[in-house]
Formats: sequence, structure tokens, C-alpha cells
Amino acid sequence: MQKLFILLVAAGISFQSCTNQKSEVPQSKTQNPMEKNIYSFKVEGLDGKEINFADFKGKKILIVNTASECGFTPQYADLEQLSKEYKDKLVVVGFPANNFGGQEPGTNEQIGAFCQKNFGVTFPMAAKVSVKGDDTAPIFKFLTEKEQNGVKNTSIMWNFTKFLLDENGRLIDSFVSTTKPTSESITKYLK
Repeated sequence: MQKLFILLVAAGISFQSCTNQKSEVPQSKTQNPMEKNIYSFKVEGLDGKEINFADFKGKKILIVNTASECGFTPQYADLEQLSKEYKDKLVVVGFPANNFGGQEPGTNEQIGAFCQKNFGVTFPMAAKVSVKGDDTAPIFKFLTEKEQNGVKNTSIMWNFTKFLLDENGRLIDSFVSTTKPTSESITKYLK
């Protein structure tokens, strides 16, 4: 019985290796390069100006759904620190959202003033969006749906969920609210 199991496992690994090798070649020829990256997205900023993700080519991007009245709101300071420390390699983009506990009730102007006054935020902040539900912003559908991002499905459970993308605009991973922006889980990708 043990020999049969080992043979089946070996066959599965061999089959998987062959399948992976075969699937890589056609994808590179037929897949639209814009299909699985973030560069086609443009969003309104808190200041009313456009944030064009194509402008961030060549840098990693950390996208965070934020809120001003959340227990995780102090993470703005960590996001600002990360933004400054890795400015040559990383762009942080905040997305205020009122999806969880009504913790982002303010207008875009109020949110911008709060972020500047309390945390000195200099990184780009998008206009308030929805990150969950029927009215989810298209960029968050991309970030949370494997069918769109090509990597994984993510359920945003609370404010300050983080999404890290590579220099080619492709999703690397997502991180729950309790993961501090300056934690090794994120910074290991920036070194």
C-alpha cells in the first residue's frame, strides 16, 4: 500500500511539473500583458487629481484600505515611514473606505485634512471608495479576485488590509489588518 501511495505521489508531481511547463508557454504568447497587472487603473485622488497606476511602473506598490476612526488608524504613521524609507522602491497608496463599522464617515476633504494633521501623510491617497459588497471599486475587485489578478482571492475583513504588488504591477500577496506595514512580512519584499 505504501509503495502504491509513493508511486501515485511521484506520478502526481511528475504530471504537475509537466502541466506547469506546458501552461507557461501558451500563456506568455496569448495572455494580454495588461490583463493581470494594475497599470490600466486610474482613480480619483483625495485632492481631485487623477492617480494613474501606470505612473508607478518599476516600483512596488502597497495599497491599503484606510479609515480615520479605526483601532488600526495609527498604522498611517507606519505607512508614512515605509513610504519615506523605501521611496526609491515603493509607492504607498491609501484608499479610504467606510465599509467597516462606519469608521470613515468624513468627506474627501475631511479625510485629507485628518491624515495631514495627525500623521503628516505625503503618500497618494485616493478618493473614498467601497472595498466590499455590490459597489466594490473595480481596483479592489482586481485586488481581491484571483480571476482578475491571477494570484489569489482575498476577503477584506476590516480596515487596513494591505496588498503588495511587484515592479510589474502584479499582485505579490495580501496582508490582514493586524500586519503592521513595517513588519518583516512586508519589508522582506523591499530589500
